[in-house]
Amino acid sequence: MGLFERLFSREKQQRISEKAVVSKAEKTADEWQELSGYLPAENSEYQLVSLVATAIAAGNQPESQFTIKRISKRNPEAQLVGVIATSIASTEQPHSQFVIKSIKEKRSI
Repeated sequence: MGLFERLFSREKQQRISEKAVVSKAEKTADEWQELSGYLPAENSEYQLVSLVATAIAAGNQPESQFTIKRISKRNPEAQLVGVIATSIASTEQPHSQFVIKSIKEKRSI
């Protein structure tokens, strides 16, 4: 009987510790939100951007037609954070290149 108690008590302890780790990870994930790299463009910018984009895409084929579904612009906050982060990181090796996969900001509660 003591053998079975030891076996089953370990499984319960492991399950409890796994749940604690998962809940802690969920709690820290709730504190941070990802900052979008692009924002929807304003209506005033649509005409100029669509004219330039379709003129470049058409090239030498003036009879072609295009449909623009969405126009986005860079998020200035994400752009600034990216420039600051890469400039700090490149102080040690100025000829290196960096790729920023995501930028997250802490949520204010």
